[in-house]
Amino acid sequence: MKQWIRFLIILLSVVISREIIAATVKPEKNQLLQKAMEGPLKNVEDIIFCTRSRYDDGHWYANIGYYCDDENKKAYAGNGKPDDGRLYKMNLRTKALTVLLDAQGGSIRDPQIHYDGKKILLSYRKANTDFYHLYEINIDGSGLKQLTSEEFDDYEPIYLPDGDIIFVSTRCKRWVNCWYTQVGTIYRCNADGKNICQLSSNTEHDNTPWVMPDGRILYMRWEYVDRSQVEYHHLWTMNPDGTGQTVYYGNMYSWIVMIDAKPIPGTQKIVASFSPGHGINEHNGVATIVTPEMGPDHVASAKPLHKGAKIRDPYPLSENCFLMAKGKEVIIMDDNGNEETIYNHPGDGGVHEPRPVMPRDRELITTRRTKPTEAKGLMVLSDVYRGRNMEGVKRGDIKKLLVLESLPKPVNFSGGMDLVSWLGTFTLERVLGTVPVEADGSAYFELPANRQIFFVALDEKDMSVKRMQSWCNVMPGESVSCVGCHEPRVEAPQNRSHQGKLLAVNRPPSRIEPFAGLPDVIDFNRDIQPILNRNCIKCHDHGNRAGKLTLAGDCGPNWSHSYINLFARRQIADGENGLGNRAPRTIGTSASPLIKKIDGSHHDAKPTPQEWRTIWLWIESGAPYTGTYAGLRNTQQQHSNGVASGSVLGGKRAIINRRCISCHKNAKDENEDGSMSLPYNTELARKRNKKKLQRPMGSWERLVIENDPGLRRASNILVNFSRPEFSPLLLGPLAKSAGGYGTCGDVFKDKNDPDYKELLDALVKAKTLYEEGKTYGSPTFQPNPQYIREMKKYGILPKSFDITKNEIDVFQTDQKYWQSFWYVPETSGGE
Repeated sequence: MKQWIRFLIILLSVVISREIIAATVKPEKNQLLQKAMEGPLKNVEDIIFCTRSRYDDGHWYANIGYYCDDENKKAYAGNGKPDDGRLYKMNLRTKALTVLLDAQGGSIRDPQIHYDGKKILLSYRKANTDFYHLYEINIDGSGLKQLTSEEFDDYEPIYLPDGDIIFVSTRCKRWVNCWYTQVGTIYRCNADGKNICQLSSNTEHDNTPWVMPDGRILYMRWEYVDRSQVEYHHLWTMNPDGTGQTVYYGNMYSWIVMIDAKPIPGTQKIVASFSPGHGINEHNGVATIVTPEMGPDHVASAKPLHKGAKIRDPYPLSENCFLMAKGKEVIIMDDNGNEETIYNHPGDGGVHEPRPVMPRDRELITTRRTKPTEAKGLMVLSDVYRGRNMEGVKRGDIKKLLVLESLPKPVNFSGGMDLVSWLGTFTLERVLGTVPVEADGSAYFELPANRQIFFVALDEKDMSVKRMQSWCNVMPGESVSCVGCHEPRVEAPQNRSHQGKLLAVNRPPSRIEPFAGLPDVIDFNRDIQPILNRNCIKCHDHGNRAGKLTLAGDCGPNWSHSYINLFARRQIADGENGLGNRAPRTIGTSASPLIKKIDGSHHDAKPTPQEWRTIWLWIESGAPYTGTYAGLRNTQQQHSNGVASGSVLGGKRAIINRRCISCHKNAKDENEDGSMSLPYNTELARKRNKKKLQRPMGSWERLVIENDPGLRRASNILVNFSRPEFSPLLLGPLAKSAGGYGTCGDVFKDKNDPDYKELLDALVKAKTLYEEGKTYGSPTFQPNPQYIREMKKYGILPKSFDITKNEIDVFQTDQKYWQSFWYVPETSGGE
């Protein structure tokens, strides 16, 4: 808590000091441009910039492609309508304006001037087409040349000093884990657009790459591994071949999108747009200077240049002069936040990406470190015990690393997890296996190339000790080394000279040891429910319900009763969509009471070793519900399931009010108790619990208080779409003598009560509505048309595939999709 208080104090002091400076230094009107033309713009005649229409979506990234639910609904600028796309050149002295490229209803974005100042690299979507491709054009508007093609969006390109190009692309064939739009990650190609290769294995967006003076690529990386989806979109670097991916600034503290970052000439600093919260439309934010010397976690190293209206696309000309866009304006801003408008666009659309037209020095050309003929890379971990938030972990505790992979989504239909989890993981996590950790804390092992990998440190009983809530990867043939678990970057490495070499590197690298005979991606209904049926249902079915707990796999509106009850009773400790770098032994099997109940000591629960290991794998891989992305519901299916439950809980509200309201009064806000409301208002409960906990937490963290009785009345538990007669909505108020629970007294003395019969009839009809949705968990489950559409586009399913005529194994289809991203080594004769 103290660290967060310090964080807020530092931010407040930075803002106050910036306001004081800005108030005391006020240049005369038109002074900034004149000063710039006498300084960094002395030899610059022109600038270029783009205009284009806004897009409707509020997210910074949702400006490409189409929405997953409806491919006719476009996300790009103009949202399917003609765009105001033009590339302009303006003379700084005469203000003469030249249209270099008129898209005539199409869209232009992300121009970059070549090192020689004679041509421009840009992303261009022609009118009446749907995809952005890379183009080059001469500085006088002649010689437009297309570089890339195909049905993907290629955008945010930059020149590399060796002549190649780096850009962001939807060629990664995946969707935002928490939204309806497509993902773009970093790629590289030759100067002519050929030999395209993927550099990033991110399951989420990379954005706005830029070359730093030392040759590294600075970019924004959005990621969330078992942590909140709206907190961590910060600055990273990689080498131009994709090696050496590491955090530059951020990734520990939450909030703020750091985007459009560029190095400031003659300094070690960078300027970026800090877009507030989860980021806003058009990359709008506050121009912010970052000084990296104190490491990526030093909050005070980021200082805003200004207050007030948001800007975008800051371009540093010097340490105290910046070109940027602001609405319809091109402005110059100094280091005190003073600004001058140098162009105000009179037409439709906003102004974007102003750049000076001038030759510039090439950055350092780095040596390629990849080996394209190899399918793997190597990782050396120096000391697993070194790092932040490792309190209570003793040397010798950690024996292995569990190696997991976050898996991309071929579709997505919501801002939440939908049926992957209940406010837990957004992605399915593949279990690759384990590698050993030596007595000195070191590890040395192989990893598959260009896959999104993370680790869990395990003790001698395979219980989780510390979970990595970020990710890493290796490129083909790359050797990567790291110190420990989330270690501070500015901390001097421990002197190990007295210990000699790391024990792990005295032997060949370990190969990942898989769990033979077990699925690598766990599905709750396929893999976990049968184990519960064999070991738990005898005591925990709807009929006997020991401890008032059912672990039957009956379907609620979203999840099965067993799945939701395990979380409502806090039997599983997952990431909870909370903040990152959790304390040791607070996430995973070591913190999950269920794992202790299946060790043979809990009554008649005697799982086999394979069953125990399956549940262990499920918990450590994020405890998902659906183990296939075919289980993600489209908007129509979500609505259909909501209508089914609403037909009872809303449609029969008169009965509930008449027979139940005396005990189950609904809360109006979080200040009321609400623990007896029917159905339980989980959102109001979350707000109440947030006040009680009084700790830093994720914006949408799942907050379940110990023994919260209200969760037993959550809508997902009240209704049973598998066996309507076993719905707790009926059994709770039904007398025990009539086969009910009697927890509400004898509200219904027997099953002949007219209200009981009316509710049961409504539940039976709701079951039919639910099954018509064909959602995951239902006996009528069928993958939705969007899943089939994308799998056909990706070449995973044949173009002729017809769900009404052809059978499909969705688990195998997912596996084929994921395997399509596995790196295939070049032959020895390749480049």
